[in-house]
Parts: sequence; C-alpha cells; structure tokens
Amino acid sequence: MVIEKEAAMNRRFLVIEDNPQNLELMSYLLRAFGHTVVSARDGAEGIEMASREKLDLIICDMHLPVMDGYEVAQYLKKHPLLCQIPLVAVTALAMVGDREKVLSAGFDGYIDKPIDPQMFVKQIEAFVQRKEDKRG
Repeated sequence: MVIEKEAAMNRRFLVIEDNPQNLELMSYLLRAFGHTVVSARDGAEGIEMASREKLDLIICDMHLPVMDGYEVAQYLKKHPLLCQIPLVAVTALAMVGDREKVLSAGFDGYIDKPIDPQMFVKQIEAFVQRKEDKRG
C-alpha cells in the first residue's frame, strides 16, 4: 500500500502552455503534490519534450504558438508510442460544442480555465488513474 501511494505521488507530467502565469500555477500545484513537471511554451516544443521524456500525462493548452493544441493531439495520437500517454486539454474554450470538439480531436480529457486550484491536481491524477486501471 505504501509503495502504491509513493508511485502515485511521483508522476511525471508535461505542461504545454504559453501563458507564463497559467504555466506557473499548474506546475506549482502539481509539484506541491510531489509530481515532477516539465514544460513547453509552444506545440512544437511540447512534441519534442514528449518524444524525449518518459511521461505519465500531457497537459496541453489549445491556443499555442507554432502548433496549436489540435495539431499537437493529431501528432501525438498518430505516434505509436506517444499515443499511449493520456492527453488532457486545459483551455479557455468554453462555448457550446467546444468540449466535444476537443475530445473528438484526440484529447482524453478536458478541464476548463480558469482552473480550480483546489481541484486541479485531483482532476489530473484521475486521468492517470483511469489509464492505470485500464492496464490492469
């Protein structure tokens, strides 16, 4: 039981976010719960980081420079190894139909901005837990 909790505490996340305040807040919250965070400021850098790092989950904004979130999702979900990493959109897109559009683009989850600091880490951990539950 202690080993399971310890493993759950030290997950590795990539946050792809171009807004410095949003990036800092998400990173701070995840680190406060014992997770490791790597970050990228645009979609292309995010794909490069995802290819280099061993990750448990990728958090991605939708409106990014160089490659937007839709392009990031399309690339990652076509890649034979990277497609296994859960991909969660954290976005201000909140119009009717946006959630469905984001999920149909290949994202495994959707969290709208502004994030709720009290709930954010639990929401992210739940996506990783679902993947682990499916494995076994």
